[in-house]
Amino acid sequence: MDHEADAYRTDLMTITRHVLNEQSRNPEARGDLTILLSHIVLGCKFVASAVNKAGLAKLIGLAGETNVQASAPAYQPSSPRLTSVIFLPCEIEMVKHSLCDQGEEQKKLDVLSNEVFVKALVSSGRTCVLVSEEDEEATFVEPALRGKYCVCFDPLDGSSNIDCGVSIGTIFGIYMIKDKENVTLEDVLQPGKNMVAAGYCMYGSSCTLVLSTGNGVNGFTLDPSLGEFILTHPDIKIPKKGKIYSVNEGNAKNWDEPTAKFVEKCKFPKDGSSPKSLRYIGSMVADVHRTLLYGGVFLYPADKKSPNGKLRVLYEVFPMSFLMEQAGGQSFTGKQRALDLVPTKIHERSPIFLGSYEDVEEIKGLYAEQAK
Repeated sequence: MDHEADAYRTDLMTITRHVLNEQSRNPEARGDLTILLSHIVLGCKFVASAVNKAGLAKLIGLAGETNVQASAPAYQPSSPRLTSVIFLPCEIEMVKHSLCDQGEEQKKLDVLSNEVFVKALVSSGRTCVLVSEEDEEATFVEPALRGKYCVCFDPLDGSSNIDCGVSIGTIFGIYMIKDKENVTLEDVLQPGKNMVAAGYCMYGSSCTLVLSTGNGVNGFTLDPSLGEFILTHPDIKIPKKGKIYSVNEGNAKNWDEPTAKFVEKCKFPKDGSSPKSLRYIGSMVADVHRTLLYGGVFLYPADKKSPNGKLRVLYEVFPMSFLMEQAGGQSFTGKQRALDLVPTKIHERSPIFLGSYEDVEEIKGLYAEQAK
């Protein structure tokens, strides 16, 4: 690649331009999803900025501490603190000041990120219900601001890794709701195959946003000098088979037989092939991102300690499975295709195996063998 020439490109495909192009392919589209995605993108930019400054701004691990001027109550989804703020680029500083100044409680980065996304999504006027990893209950948008979409999101996945500088990220999945005026919790509990869009934004050595609206997967990198996400990974396709497996082997003694057999095969193949390499970061966004680009398989299986798995269905398993399938891979829960799962609770958990098609097919074979 000619990096020097690349630095002076003038025909840049921004994420906004890309989404508008996708919209133009659907004559019946009214632009609601485009507007919603633009608000999600703005939330990602804000969190990327906050993550970069976290150590200096004392945003790491300080929930509950207050500055010397005054104290403030803990965040509630219905908090009016930001209701007057419209999330436009020129007003980012207003949001920062309203969250961090005037004696308010200093927030951990994950709590701050949650506030930003909730307010950005509500102010878009295109959502009717939100499910966040940070909030125990779903947030129902007031009728005057309702749109036809439900967004399930983890505002800062891997936040326990913030202190050591490991890549972390935001994960989101978007569903359409049939009746926005009479939305209930049942409308949220849809199978993952009903999603209209999903993606994640990874905050690391660069800020990368990976998105699918059901027509393939594309990756965008934030150019700090422009303040724009630029298309850098068009039409991502995961290799059919990979050389990497990603799992927390510290839980090995509690695994079921198919998982143990698969990992044993990865380390000691009996067909004369080279063993797979183990790579495990402990931040789902970072591990799945590497898997998507290089191939291989990411596993978070059920075990004796967590018989239902650890990862949450609505805002971790479903969005990542959607992206993986759109890129030519597959995902599996140990019992069924992950996107066919119908959740019964908003914070339900599930085991997950996702990645290269042939690698996941091998895992499915081991579970089928056990079931005989």
